[in-house]
Amino acid sequence: MARISSLCVYCGSAGESAPLYRAMAETLGRILAAHEVRLVYGGGGIGLMGALARSARAHGGEVTGIIPGFLVVPEVGGTPGGDMIVVATMHERKQKMAELADAFAILPGSIGTLDEAIEIITWRQLGLHDKPILLVDQDGYWQPLLAQMRVFIEKGFAKPWLWELFHVVPGVEDVLPTLEALPPPVPGRRALDRG
Repeated sequence: MARISSLCVYCGSAGESAPLYRAMAETLGRILAAHEVRLVYGGGGIGLMGALARSARAHGGEVTGIIPGFLVVPEVGGTPGGDMIVVATMHERKQKMAELADAFAILPGSIGTLDEAIEIITWRQLGLHDKPILLVDQDGYWQPLLAQMRVFIEKGFAKPWLWELFHVVPGVEDVLPTLEALPPPVPGRRALDRG
């Protein structure tokens, strides 16, 4: 795959996340800045979102946050020096984030992050995009989700090519090398066409 210029990162916005995950977010921000990859994220200034964006900016990176107007105050929206796009709804936020990104990385988070992860994987399954998706399984965080996906396949609700829709990496240091090693998508190939 060609080098990406922007990465959408989904991650938690809870203010009291474990230091391990906060450090992981800060490391990814630094990596993106060092490789001149624009961070596209949910616009919040708290939790992993805030740590990620502040780190990217502190290391000279470009940051674009997309946040619904009703979350600006509770999530302390805005990263000094970064671009901020205020939208009306959560649906518009997710659509805009997807439009602006060349690829997606999913860090630890809660139900909001899970919602974003499942939706962007589903959009790829439906052929609505062919951008790479990486699940960052730091400290085994996403193992329960991966176990549930195995259940989907075992019970016949999903085909084995479910695993082709995303890639699992063990840490944020693996995000850019994995993306650079991926082959380009096959034009016109949709998950729905695989049967």
